[in-house]
Amino acid sequence: MDLKYGYIDGTGQFFFQLSIIDVFDRTVVGYHLGLSAKAKDACRILEEALRTRGFKPGMKLPVIRTDNGPQFTAKRFEKTCSKWQIKHERIPVKTPNLNAYIESFHAILEDDCYKRHEFQSFAEVYQAVTEYMDYYNNRRRHSSINYKAPNEFYKLVSEGQIKALALRAA
Repeated sequence: MDLKYGYIDGTGQFFFQLSIIDVFDRTVVGYHLGLSAKAKDACRILEEALRTRGFKPGMKLPVIRTDNGPQFTAKRFEKTCSKWQIKHERIPVKTPNLNAYIESFHAILEDDCYKRHEFQSFAEVYQAVTEYMDYYNNRRRHSSINYKAPNEFYKLVSEGQIKALALRAA
């Protein structure tokens, strides 16, 4: 999970996107888009992402890895992780390579979406990013998952049509 920001030329404002990526299948399982990004937004999308993947509090849950941004060091975020019994790993300062999957996604998002627009309003941001997220999850092919789109790969693995290899931490 990480935060990315962009700029709205027409209003002179920044916008913020919090995103959660599932490193198993590269699906962005949750994101927040707004003119601010607070701990409550991070908590909401974390819980939505967990529910989307069928998790419930008390189940063996995956690890959430973030940097040390204020959204992720807030007591509210830690309480949410505790409620779900999810392990929260915060990477050391100045080591974005330790959260490489989300950093890579945000670089792709910047190149393929943010840089291609001179946004004049938040409504334009919302439309462009929403369309891009649909493209990324449902049509963009990834060599790391057998040249499938993330949602397609997830579905095929879930149905037992393909077998995925376990990920190993470097």
